[in-house]
Amino acid sequence: MKDLMRMSDQVFINTYGRFPAVMVEGKGCRLTDANGNEYLDFASGIAVCSLGHCHPAVTEAIIAQTKKLVHVSNLYYTVPQIELAGMLVDNSFGDKVFLANSGAEANEAAIKLARKHAEPGCFEIVSLEGSFHGRTLATLAATGQRHYHRGFEPLPVGFYHAPFGDLSALDKLITQKTCAVLIEPLQGEGGVRPLDKEYLRGIRRLCDQNSILLILDEIQVGMGRTGSLFAYEQFGIRPDILTTAKALGNGLPIGAMITTSKVAASFGPGDHATTFGGNPVSCAAACTVLKTLISDGFLEGVKERGDYLHKQLKSVADQYNQFCAGVRGTGLIQGIVLNDHVAEKAPEIVKKLFNYGVLVTLAGGKVIRCTPPLIVTIEEIDAMVAMIEEVISNISAV
Repeated sequence: MKDLMRMSDQVFINTYGRFPAVMVEGKGCRLTDANGNEYLDFASGIAVCSLGHCHPAVTEAIIAQTKKLVHVSNLYYTVPQIELAGMLVDNSFGDKVFLANSGAEANEAAIKLARKHAEPGCFEIVSLEGSFHGRTLATLAATGQRHYHRGFEPLPVGFYHAPFGDLSALDKLITQKTCAVLIEPLQGEGGVRPLDKEYLRGIRRLCDQNSILLILDEIQVGMGRTGSLFAYEQFGIRPDILTTAKALGNGLPIGAMITTSKVAASFGPGDHATTFGGNPVSCAAACTVLKTLISDGFLEGVKERGDYLHKQLKSVADQYNQFCAGVRGTGLIQGIVLNDHVAEKAPEIVKKLFNYGVLVTLAGGKVIRCTPPLIVTIEEIDAMVAMIEEVISNISAV
């Protein structure tokens, strides 16, 4: 394994701070590295492998499609693409879909559509501080975390960031040049921060009052992560544009922008495109994912296990409140928030858990984020929580 890591370091640009493991196999909620070490995966590719690693039905769909057709230009129709778009429309607020390869691409499409749909001169977009919308230049500009901006300035103009939770401050940023508000119903990279229901409803009202679009970025929290297929369903509102990706293909690259017929009409042939977006193999996988998510009882089970995970993590946080400020999240995206005086230990806590065979991620600098596959069992949750308790109880030694 050390030879493989050494070879990787020689040939790859150093854009990732990787853990010392070469993963070679995955099944369900567990991964195995090249040395045979097993890991309980509560990262799931950062909320990607929602049905677990190598889900049998998804694997079967991928293999079957590769035997038929792997790629064709979007100048032609394909069956998996049509089926997937139909399912997304049937199970959301939307009427029309654009398929991309990633969350950043889906958000890029949403930004372009919002600007194209607006009146001439209306191009500004308001997002929130703490947000994360991608790493292209436009989505980076929309991201409300300045440390991601450093070294890439000047960023595209027209993006403004409102303080999190302050509806009045957001209102003041809306001008005659504003075309949309772009927000995550729950900020994942920002520290597992759910938006208050009344706050999000207030943003919807502001958009209506100012005749601008509401774009919901559900890249991380869509596809069942919060206990409903899309998080917006729990807020009693409808967006004008929604983006989703990560879990849509259970590991295969795919993203989607969903919108209404009225807004979609602003795009015509040549206004936006992608070579690989809507790839038949990725779409075949995504169709299987969607069918599983909307099957009877699946999302109810996600909510139940999410509530259980929250309760168990809260028990740890309450017991060790000298280190932990609490737990926040929705469904199966949950995070233990560390107190400020131990926040600097957060990366070491994640590393310690890795050494114990548990994979989690760090969000917002001081939140230990848990995003297990949606098929996680109670027994696996208990095993993970026991390891977290072990590490946090000895936080002074980390």
